[in-house]
Order: sequence, then C-alpha cells, then structure tokens
Amino acid sequence: MWRAAAVRALRGGGAGGPRAASGAAAAELRRRLESELEDIRGAGTWKSERVIASRQGPHLRLAGGGGGACGAGGEEEGSLYVPAVRYARFSVSVHAGIINFCANNYLGLSSHPEVIRAAVEALEKFGAGLSSVRFICGTQSIHKDLEEKIARFHQREDAILYASCFDANAGIFEALLTPEDAVLSDELNHASIIDGIRLCKANKYRYKHMDMQDLEAKLQEAQKHRLRLVATDGAFSMDGDIAPLREICQLAQKYDALVFIDECHATGFLGPNGRGTDELLGVMDKVTIINSTLGKALGGAAGGYTTGPKPLIDLLRQRSRPYLFSNSLPPAVVGCASKALDLLMESNAIAQSMAAKTQRFRSKMTAAGFTISGKDHPICPVMLGDARLASVMAEDMLNRGIYVIGFSYPVVPKGKARIRVQISAVHSDEDIDRCVEAFTEVGRKHGALP
Repeated sequence: MWRAAAVRALRGGGAGGPRAASGAAAAELRRRLESELEDIRGAGTWKSERVIASRQGPHLRLAGGGGGACGAGGEEEGSLYVPAVRYARFSVSVHAGIINFCANNYLGLSSHPEVIRAAVEALEKFGAGLSSVRFICGTQSIHKDLEEKIARFHQREDAILYASCFDANAGIFEALLTPEDAVLSDELNHASIIDGIRLCKANKYRYKHMDMQDLEAKLQEAQKHRLRLVATDGAFSMDGDIAPLREICQLAQKYDALVFIDECHATGFLGPNGRGTDELLGVMDKVTIINSTLGKALGGAAGGYTTGPKPLIDLLRQRSRPYLFSNSLPPAVVGCASKALDLLMESNAIAQSMAAKTQRFRSKMTAAGFTISGKDHPICPVMLGDARLASVMAEDMLNRGIYVIGFSYPVVPKGKARIRVQISAVHSDEDIDRCVEAFTEVGRKHGALP
C-alpha cells in the first residue's frame, strides 16, 4: 500500500486527493486557462457565486453568516412563509438580514408550503427519478398530467417537457426547420435561442432589437423560402422590455410567417391571468409556438417545455435530441410545477400584485436619478455602463443587506453593464424602499449619482 501511495504522490496526487493531468499538453492547457482567467479578473468581469444557506425567497441567509434568523412568528430558521389564507394572501415571516433582489422567483413560489408539500408527495409516491429517457422507460402519469395542464394553461393543443428551457430551445429549431426554411431572430434573444438556431440548417436572419421596420425588410427578403419562423423572447431578460407582439404578429400574418416566443420571463405573471406576453398583448391566437420554463415563476426548481400544435409536439417526441437523449424530469420537480400551475389557475391575485410593486421600485429609482431599462416588467436593470462599477456597487449593496448582481460582458454587450434588480410578489413595500435607499447611498459613494 505504501508503494501505491508513493507512486500517487510522485504523480502529483496524494491518497484520495486531487490529481492533475501530467504531460506537456496538459501543462500548456493549464497555462492558457489561467491566463484567460486572469484576463477576466483584470477586466473586472469575474463572476463569483455566493452560497445560499437557506430557502430561496425575499430574504436569505448566505453561507458565512450573511442574513439573520427568523423573527417572532417564523417557523424554522430560514423559513419564509407562514400559511395564511390559502394562496391569495399568504404571510411572510419577519426576517432580518439579506433582502434578495436577484432571483427569478417572481411569484415567491419557490418556498410556498403547498408547492413544497406537492414535491414531497411526488417524491414519496414516484421516487427520486426515472433513470432513463422517456421513450425507453421514463414516462410516469405525473409527467403526462403536467403536460396536459401546461397546454390547458396556455390554451394550446399539447405540450412536451424538457430538462430545461435551454434544452427546449436547443431541440425545436433543428427538428422543425430544414434548409428550405428561414428563421428570423431578434438580435438580443436569449443565448439558448441563439444556440438552438445555430444547430438548425435553416436560412438565418437577424433583425435589430424590436425594430419592426428591419423585421419587415428581413421578412420580404425571406419570402423565397418555404416556411418562415419569427423567433423572439416575449420579455427580454437583460433589458426588462417586452416584445411588440401585436406588430410582430401583424407582420407575420402579412408575410405568411409563424411566430415563436420564449416566455421564461413572462409565464405566470404577465397578462390578466399570468399566461404571458401573448395574453398581455391580446395575441394568444396568433402565436404558434411557446417555449417556457418551470424554473422561474412556476416553482423555481427546473424544467422547461414547448407547447403548441399537437403535430409539432408529436414530431418533437420523435426528433428532438435534447428530449430523446435526456432523462425525464425528477418527480419532485414535476410535483412542484404542477402545484404552482394549480395555484395560478385558481387565482390571479398574486400575479396581479406584481404591477404595483414593480411600479413602486421603478418610479422611486428614476426619481433618485438612476436610469432603469425596460418598461413595466419586474426585471429592472439599473444601467451603469462600466463593468467594474457594476461589480463594486453590487458588493457594497450586499454590505448594506441588499443582494443584487452586476451584469457585464459577455452576458450583456460591452459598455452596457448594469445591476439587474428583480421584483418578487413576496417583496414588501419596506423591502423595496430599503433597496432604493441602499442604491442611492451606494450610487453617491461611487459617483453614479451626483
């Protein structure tokens, strides 16, 4: 045994310890990687990952002591909810410390007691996972039930589940479009849409962000192709703006094209019943395909889906590679999302509460002198321009008990760094006001405000 340990030590790894690959190629790779990482640090665009030691919610505990314990009336440490009147009026525990303004937990359902209970029940009844892809041995009744519920929620014919919406976007364009077809994509579409389009063999057109004149010019140019698909985010995650779907659908009708929207930052809270931007703008019958996520407003766990015409969903089950070659969603995740949809379809009260909270933050920040991108969306980017400024201000905000993140290149274009603030239905007015006060103090300190 001692000889084996000595050999491992000579090769660069102790008994059970980390081991680095040896050889000139491995050494050169390490040198190049370390140089590139140092460049990222030097540019001020290094992205650190903070460790959360509590449930997701409006208040957090960070590993290493960030955040406080629940006050009187709370449940266990880190609990965010005291069940009150079912769903429309549930209470939030008193919780000192870190206020979270950087999650996609738009409706606060990540820690809703009924959502958690549904996950536990699904775990106990259906197990931890399927250990397989669905066409082999991986479809359970809860998966089929959730797909039916998603289609009903969006008022579409059918739906198909994926491990994430990134997978849904990676799987649809290649399966649907051929070299005879064309896809027209907004230049600021999410990376997953861009990557999905790259995988397909269709003719690719990119139009200027929400520029309908440019889209029309591209549609005119694309008339020579068999099928034309306009692809856009419903709500753009970095800028907080909403696609002009009425105009897009009018142009699609004029030039005999189809419309695809990614609704990850809209499903659950935009529109009178939270069905998304197509409901908000009154074009539900004109949008052909919707992709969205279960990992944001709908429980916050994981998973994505495509919903639309049944023949399209049937085709995706036969040809969509991320679907065919990825394990089924874990039952606990399916249980979470299913309960979240139940709650949304029972009442639109919490979805409707988002508008007033969003307006409160946007108006107060604008009055303080900040530039807030987008309009009427709970994604509220505080535009700063400089990457290092965004990073330093975000760190100072955390020191004041406000958890926000600076975004810079390559997540956003160079020169357009920002701190993205995201409002949740479970933020109190006091939470929002504390955030604005902290921004004002930090902005003045670092010269972002006069």
